[in-house]
Amino acid sequence: MQAFRRRKIELPNWLGRSLPARFVRNEDGVYAIEFAMVAMPFFALLFMIFEVSFTIFANQILDNAVSDAARMIRTGQAQQQNFSQAEFKQQVCGGLVGLFDCDSYLHIDVKTFSSFGSVALSEPTDENGDVDDGSFSYNDGGANDIVVVRVFYEWPMISPLSGSHLADLSNGRRLLSSVAAFRNEPFPW
Repeated sequence: MQAFRRRKIELPNWLGRSLPARFVRNEDGVYAIEFAMVAMPFFALLFMIFEVSFTIFANQILDNAVSDAARMIRTGQAQQQNFSQAEFKQQVCGGLVGLFDCDSYLHIDVKTFSSFGSVALSEPTDENGDVDDGSFSYNDGGANDIVVVRVFYEWPMISPLSGSHLADLSNGRRLLSSVAAFRNEPFPW
């Protein structure tokens, strides 16, 4: 008869240790836990960068639209066509993309001055943080007049996290502005 040998049965490592020792040495899910700790601040920062970039992009679009519309005043085309403030506003809106709500949030101020040194402009907001367009007017002037075109847009802030820091109006929006100051050309009319 063959002698039976006793075989040593080996248990898996994790069964032979106490629960705290198993927990400390177990590395399953470490990456998921690390990602969970870093993900929220990372995505918040990423979204804030996106919102600031989008706001700067919108301000650049507004600058281009105001520059193009102000050229019509500077060359006398607006005076020749007897533009009103509403018609000039439509000219500015024509240069804006679909991201802007011109009817509700776009404010126009065009003033004429005798010299660059005499330019004095009012604040666009009141003490409550609302846009105060009560002193805004439209006067495109004549030949060789100094004209200052100011356009303001109430830009919506998307994120409550970054929006609360970037918003400068009481309604939670950011006031974008574009200004063009120039002397009208010596047009003959």
